[in-house]
Amino acid sequence: MAWVVRPVRAREIIYLLSSYVLYATWGLHFLGLLIFSSLVNYILGAWLRRRLSAARLWVGVSFNVAILGTFKYLSGFAALAFRDSSFGALGARIALPVGISFWTFQALSYLFDIYREEELDPSLVEFCLYMAFWPTVLSGPICRVGTLLPQFRQRFTPRREDFSVGFDRFFFGLLMMALAKMMGTGMGPGQGIDDAFASTATKWSGADVWCLTIGYGFQLFFNFAGYSHIVIGAARLFGIRLDENFSRPYLSTTPSIFWTRWHMSLSFWIRDYLFFPLVTVRRETWWRNVALVVSMVTFGLWHRGTVLFAIWGLYHGVLLVLHRKWQQFQRWSGFHWPQQVATPVSWAVTFAAISFGWIFFRANTLQQAFSMVAAVLSPASYVHHVLTPSLYMLIAGLISGYFVLIAMPLFHCDQPAGICTWLPLEFKCVLYGAMFYLAVLHSAEPQQFIYFQF
Repeated sequence: MAWVVRPVRAREIIYLLSSYVLYATWGLHFLGLLIFSSLVNYILGAWLRRRLSAARLWVGVSFNVAILGTFKYLSGFAALAFRDSSFGALGARIALPVGISFWTFQALSYLFDIYREEELDPSLVEFCLYMAFWPTVLSGPICRVGTLLPQFRQRFTPRREDFSVGFDRFFFGLLMMALAKMMGTGMGPGQGIDDAFASTATKWSGADVWCLTIGYGFQLFFNFAGYSHIVIGAARLFGIRLDENFSRPYLSTTPSIFWTRWHMSLSFWIRDYLFFPLVTVRRETWWRNVALVVSMVTFGLWHRGTVLFAIWGLYHGVLLVLHRKWQQFQRWSGFHWPQQVATPVSWAVTFAAISFGWIFFRANTLQQAFSMVAAVLSPASYVHHVLTPSLYMLIAGLISGYFVLIAMPLFHCDQPAGICTWLPLEFKCVLYGAMFYLAVLHSAEPQQFIYFQF
């Protein structure tokens, strides 16, 4: 219907109602919370716009943090702190609204941008649509009003390029998510990454751990980047361009570059609204390093309020600080490796460091994480194996496929003509059919999109 409706306001209402219908399928009470948050944040934005003050901004920040904390962190805290009480049982029953981390951060960015005196004047319908836009409301990308508002207001004229790119992204995303599921479940019972992490093995080998953590990193990439391709492609069918979320992250040669290519919408949100403001508090280098660590710990806790995710964020914060120290040492000493050596070594070190960090992101318990770390650091552990050879072969094959496809410039997500528009139409139809078949084949045993749990 939105393709044929010409008036802008009517099309915005159609988008909004469609978004609410989609979100309501997850629960009417979740939809009620989303609408309540949208209305309150719209009122807070108007109130802040009338008089810009830090106190009014903090009221808005406190409201959003309270909502996010209640539904995302209170249940875990109550279950841990009041384990044997009725309060603990009540906290454990608090359901997590899908996408709350994403649309709450969108609301916060709106308030921050008003405080920075950006020209934002959405109507109530436009702001509610911004909060609930159906491609992004469930799991991002995290958008900003200044990006979406002009596109909501433009007259939509269907174009061949939009359809071509949109379908390319949509079907390529389906293929990636099918590959993610294949890595998670394996080719047979008990052969996937998920089963390996769920096993009760207490004696890991170093090779097993590297296989699992590297495999999980690619499983997460295929799953989340595939989902991002789908929603970006779906929005493009209606002439709306969403921000990219991934840009060949596993080709990064430094940790800093990796975090400009992985979950980019969240990385840039943390950078713009947390790291940069923290840095302006003090000028000393040590404070800049503290701001980096605090930002990355927040990045980890955004996913879930557990010790493991705090450790994961702390690990990456320290990794970024060490990288800065290395850069300072190079500038001070004038030491530089030849480019032919520096690039592959930097890539290998970065890839290993990022992959090692996935242990804390994926491990089910602290004990499991520490046993896996111990296995990696123990040379004697590499002599035996727990995992089956088929899992090694599956992960190696799919990772090889990643580097063949993603490293090719024709498959770069920033290509304006689409991912595979260079292919003949007949071949594309066959490819789309194969992608759809894989998606349907691997949907027979449902597997939840990983980021729905965050």
